[in-house]
Amino acid sequence: MGKLQEFDITFTNNKVVYGPGESISGNVKIRTGHSLQYKAIKVYCQGSCGISNKMNEASWALEEQYFNSTLSIADKGTLVAGEHSFPFQFVLPVAAPTSFEGPFGKIIYRVRVAIDTPRFSKDYKAQRAFYLLNLLNLNEVPEIEHPSYAVTTKKFSYLLVKTGTLMLKARSDLRGYIPGQVIKLATEIHNKSGKDTGYVLASLIQKVTYKTKRPVVDLRTIAEVEGAGVKAGKHAEWREQIIVPPLPQSALAGCSLIHIDYFIQVSLKSPDAVVTLPIYIGNIAVNLSPSRPMPPTPDHRIAPRPPSAPSAAGVTPSAPPVEELEEGMCAGGVASEELPTKSHSQQDPSGQPVTMSPSAFSQAPGVALPPGLRLDASAPLFCVSTGATIPFFTEGNVTPIPTSCSLILPPEYSSCDYPHEPPPTYEESCSANSTFNSIQ
Repeated sequence: MGKLQEFDITFTNNKVVYGPGESISGNVKIRTGHSLQYKAIKVYCQGSCGISNKMNEASWALEEQYFNSTLSIADKGTLVAGEHSFPFQFVLPVAAPTSFEGPFGKIIYRVRVAIDTPRFSKDYKAQRAFYLLNLLNLNEVPEIEHPSYAVTTKKFSYLLVKTGTLMLKARSDLRGYIPGQVIKLATEIHNKSGKDTGYVLASLIQKVTYKTKRPVVDLRTIAEVEGAGVKAGKHAEWREQIIVPPLPQSALAGCSLIHIDYFIQVSLKSPDAVVTLPIYIGNIAVNLSPSRPMPPTPDHRIAPRPPSAPSAAGVTPSAPPVEELEEGMCAGGVASEELPTKSHSQQDPSGQPVTMSPSAFSQAPGVALPPGLRLDASAPLFCVSTGATIPFFTEGNVTPIPTSCSLILPPEYSSCDYPHEPPPTYEESCSANSTFNSIQ
C-alpha cells in the first residue's frame, strides 16, 4: 500500500443493511507511515445493476445506475504521519431496488473512497459494499391471501389400443410467502384409466429473467417433494408442505433489467401432466388476522379434510367408465385414497441439499423445521442471491448481523450461458386456458 499502512471504510454501528430513504454514514480511516500529499480525498456512494449473456462475466452487456453521489471530505493538502479519520454521510434514494447477485447479473451498492495525489504519484482507492432492502409487503399485492389454483386434464393412450383420462388439480393455501414460512400444498389426481401412473412431484422453482438484447432465463429448482403414483381407476389426494428457504423477493421493484418470478410446479409422470401455481416471495408476511380472514374454499377446489377423517377414505360408489368395465380392472369403482410422500429435497442454511423424512413435515399442528429456519417473522431472512453471502436482516433498532450462508441447489439444477425459454408448461399453466386463480 506504499505510504499507507491502513486505508479502510467503516459504517456507523457496523450496519450492513439499509432501507430506501435511510442515511448511510461512517468514517474513512487512514494511517500513514510518512507524510502524503494529496489534491483531494473524495467519497462516492453508488448503486447500479449490470447484466450479461454469459455467466460470471467481468463486463456487462447492459447497465443501469440508480444513484452516484460524491462528497469531497478533504481538499488539497498533506496527510502527516499518523492516523486520520474523515466522516461521511449520504441519503439513499427511496426508489432503489433490493440488492441481488446472480450468475448473469447483479444489483450492487457500495461506498468508494479515492485519494487523488499529485502527478506521477500513486493514487489510492478503497471500497466497501452494503446491502439495500426495499421491503416487499405482501399485503399490498392484490388478493394475496387467496389460494392459487390450477387444473389440467390429460387424455392418453396405453397398451396400443387403450385410452384413458387423467385430471390433475393443485392448490396452495396462499399466493405469497416469506422465508421461513410453510407452503401448504393440496393435490388431487383422478386416474380414469386402467394403468397406474408414475410418481408425482411438487417443486418450488425460481425464474430469473435477465433482460439483455437476447434475454436469458435462469430456472432453478429450490425445493422438491416426491409422492407415490396413483393406482389404476383411483382418485387420490396428496397433501404436502414446502419450507421457503432464504430467497430474493419477487419482481425486484425499481430494476428494469432483472425480474424474479416464483412458482410451484406439480407434475405427474407417465402420463406426463403439469400444473403451475404462480406465487410471490416477499419480506412482510400476509396478514391473516380475524379482520382479514381466509376466503372459503369454493366447491370446485380441494376442500380441507375434517380432523376426524381417516388418513385414507373408503371407496366411493360410482359408475365406472365403460372402458374400465371392459377391462375388469376397476370393478370396484373409483376409490379415494391419500398418497404417501417418498422424499423431500430441501436446502438447509449450511448450503447443502437435504433429503428429509416425510414425517418431519407431517406433524400437526406444528411443523418440524430444519435448524436455522423459523416460522416467526420477527427477524425475516434477507437473501441477496441464491449463491452468495446472505446478511441477516432484523427489524427495529437491532443491528443486522452479517452471516455466511450459501444456497446450493439440488443436483437436478443446470444452467446454460445461452438464452433459453422456461418449460412451455409454465406459460401454458399461467394462461387462462389451463390455470384458474381464485379472485373471490
